[in-house]
Amino acid sequence: MKLEAIENEIKTCSKCSLAKTRKFPVPGEGDVETGIMLIGLGPGYHENLEGRPFVGAAGKFLDELLALAGLGRAAVYITNVIKCYLPDNTPTEDQITTCGSYLERQIECIKPRTIFTLGNVATAYIFQKFGLKLQSMGKVHGEIFQISNLLLQAKIISMYHPAAALYNPKMKETLRKDWEKIKILHLVERSR
Repeated sequence: MKLEAIENEIKTCSKCSLAKTRKFPVPGEGDVETGIMLIGLGPGYHENLEGRPFVGAAGKFLDELLALAGLGRAAVYITNVIKCYLPDNTPTEDQITTCGSYLERQIECIKPRTIFTLGNVATAYIFQKFGLKLQSMGKVHGEIFQISNLLLQAKIISMYHPAAALYNPKMKETLRKDWEKIKILHLVERSR
C-alpha cells in the first residue's frame, strides 16, 4: 500500500471521537527514503492547527536535538501513534488501537531501518508490537534494540519525548546527551 493512500485514510478517518474535535489530522511528514522514522504520542494544539507533526515548542526542541545527532527534519519521517489532536494528552486504549493500525501500515510501507520512539506511549506501543520487554523510560532511553521479522529489520531507539524537557528543564541535558550519542551511531551507519 502506498503511503499517500494511508495518509488520505487518516485525513478522512472518523473511527473515534477525536475526529469530532480535530481541525486537521496529522498523518506525518518527511523523507521516507532515509530509513529513519520518529514516532511521538500525538498532535498538540499547534499541530492540530497546522496539520503537521512537532511544530510547537516540543517540535522546536526536537529540531535542536536532531541537529545534535547530525540530522535535520528533512532527513527523517515524523509521525505519531495518535493522528488527531489529543486535548488532554491521555489516549484511551481504543484510540491507540484505532490509530495504531495506521501507524503499523506506515511502518510496513516505509520499512524504516531505525525507529525512534519519543516518550512512554510510543515506546510501549512499539515495544509491544515487536515483542520487546517494556521497562521504564529511565532504563531504556538512548538504548538500541534490534528487531527482525518477516517484514522489517530495524533498530528501535527509545528517547524521552522532547516535551519532557519543557515540563522539567533539568531533563534537557539528558535529552541532549542521548541525541549526541545518536550522531556517533549515524556516522557509523553512513560509513558502511
